[in-house]
Amino acid sequence: MAILAVGRGRALAERLFYTGVAGAMFVAVFLGFARSFFLRPWFPDVPAAPEPVFFVHGLLFTAWLVLLVAQPALVAARRTDLHRKLGWVGAGLAVAMVALGTFGALVAARRPTGFVDVPIPPLQFLAVPLFDMALFATLVGLAIVKRRNTQSHKRLMLLASVNLLAAGIARWPFAMMQAGPPMYFGLSDLFIVALGAWDLASRGRLHPVTLWGGLAIVVSQPLRLVLSGTEGWLAFARWAVGLLG
Repeated sequence: MAILAVGRGRALAERLFYTGVAGAMFVAVFLGFARSFFLRPWFPDVPAAPEPVFFVHGLLFTAWLVLLVAQPALVAARRTDLHRKLGWVGAGLAVAMVALGTFGALVAARRPTGFVDVPIPPLQFLAVPLFDMALFATLVGLAIVKRRNTQSHKRLMLLASVNLLAAGIARWPFAMMQAGPPMYFGLSDLFIVALGAWDLASRGRLHPVTLWGGLAIVVSQPLRLVLSGTEGWLAFARWAVGLLG
């Protein structure tokens, strides 16, 4: 009985951790996009993307975060049947997010004014969202492949979501965000640190997904910034934007 009680307590702690982290991610994104998307009618003077595609983009990415919060709650409520069904909804949602996220990035890069509230030349900054989409697709794809391995699956889904956080955190209405990429990438990486801390507390060591997935995200952040200024990248960016006509 004591072993059973310990097992139940560990499972409860795990569900609370994943639900709590997902909730914190939602708050981080809401704070960043509150003025330009979620609470837009109350902040009409705040710059926002004018194209309708970005409204759909925002809805899709919000739905993803809601699903991230709901999934562990369904497991806690013993609705694993609904959890699995929504998992396939999430897979379809991820495909739509990658497609629309890539298209939206190209639309923004084609604007004469570039990305909203981003002082970096648009073709150069295009590396940031395109890397986000590529890494998100890779992590979610691996999560689908590993869906029967619960511990790997949930970590991959969490890391895929962490990979998208910098866009919201970069728009927090605080002066410290003027520090640029080191600040908003660093703050988003704290969620990887939290996952690592959970691994050490619950397993005594880092899970391989946490180690290698987290490392891939962290290494990609300075890499995309370095790559974005190269002639090779700028030539590719011009070609990609030119596909829109």
